[in-house]
Amino acid sequence: MQKTIILGAAESGLGAALLARQLGHEVFVSDYGKIKAAYKAELEENDLPYEEGGHSEAKILAADEVVKSPGIPDTAPIILALREKGVPVISEIEFAARHTTAKIIAITGSNGKTTTTNLTHHLLHSGGLKAVKAGNVGKSFARSIFEKEEADFYVLELSSFQLDGIVKFRPHTAILLNITPDHLDRYDYEMRNYARSKFRIAMNQTPADLLILNYDLGVNNAELGIEDEELDRLEARRVYVKMNFAATDEITVADHTFDLSQTDLRGPHNRFNAECAVRVALHSGLSPEVIQAGLETFKNDPHRLEYVATIDGIDYINDSKATNVDSTFYALQAMQKPVVLIAGGTDKGNDYEPLTTLAEEKIKALICLGIDNEKLIEFFSPIVKIIEETQSAEEAVARAKIYAEAGDVVLLSPACASFDLFRNYKERGELFKKAVLRREGRGERGEE
Repeated sequence: MQKTIILGAAESGLGAALLARQLGHEVFVSDYGKIKAAYKAELEENDLPYEEGGHSEAKILAADEVVKSPGIPDTAPIILALREKGVPVISEIEFAARHTTAKIIAITGSNGKTTTTNLTHHLLHSGGLKAVKAGNVGKSFARSIFEKEEADFYVLELSSFQLDGIVKFRPHTAILLNITPDHLDRYDYEMRNYARSKFRIAMNQTPADLLILNYDLGVNNAELGIEDEELDRLEARRVYVKMNFAATDEITVADHTFDLSQTDLRGPHNRFNAECAVRVALHSGLSPEVIQAGLETFKNDPHRLEYVATIDGIDYINDSKATNVDSTFYALQAMQKPVVLIAGGTDKGNDYEPLTTLAEEKIKALICLGIDNEKLIEFFSPIVKIIEETQSAEEAVARAKIYAEAGDVVLLSPACASFDLFRNYKERGELFKKAVLRREGRGERGEE
């Protein structure tokens, strides 16, 4: 009987443990930290042996194979010990992919992964195809296979951490949306290491497979430390998609024009995401008419350029998921009205320089929402005349209302993590929405 050790007891680890047990493996789950109550209850309900608060090294080193949760870095002592002994260490994505014959559509990138994954899945599903969404959004890939969901396609959102643990994982269609600085602490603060991790999505593809790439990755790959010969080794058929900054609500794909004016997809970055998803849908056999209908029924996840309300002629937009500068750049780019921007939080070594031109053109006031706003204030003071500091969503909305007028937009797009004042970006966004909608019911609430 194969001994499979699962490191990490969150969604990824639980899915892998359940699937391994179903396959007849001897399973043991080990988490160096404290296991959340819901996951612990599931382990016990399924009679899966586990430990928390440390690793039993001798037991783990005796494994035939180890499935590592993506949050565990390769530099963790237990991983180094496993490598030294020669025990295979793989990701849950690699493990799950061995046990399905469905076609895999894999999507990665620094920004836009979730929107593109959700949209791709929606287009396939609404078009009548048996598509299941998993990976870094929703259920883990392994759990989906364990639950035996009927699928012709798995649409997977994948992080660089998940891709680091693949060996033979091969998506039939892969999308690489973009590569911008993020999580560099896991990659020795080298962009080339991070970029190479992202490109792993295509390393096992064959000429029969499709790789959809951001056009800028094709012309600027050297800046990321990717050599031309490295790209030449990729065997998949490549299609490049270019960001279109024109003021339009249309995209043209394979001589078919699609109208986005009646959709949730705002701004050039979402037109780009939509084009990638539409290409997958066409490649999967759907007609342009069916795809257009799917675009119009798509609803994006909350906290991603989410319309909240119009009050006294002022639009309120919740983009709390914008936890880095690039995301805020795209949000500002999508705004067609003067902006009162609410930004700030836990700075991740941000460089705000890319926001300069958009700030000059669009931001009429900046409301800082964070404990330490010094870096934001220092950068934006020469550009934005009005800057105020706040430390709650309620206060931020109240101050924004002072400077906004009919025809403006109040945009929460923080460019920072949320952990200084909030549990996560979701709580930040929910409190922002509540503060907006608490204004005595004035205006109309948008659909969520």
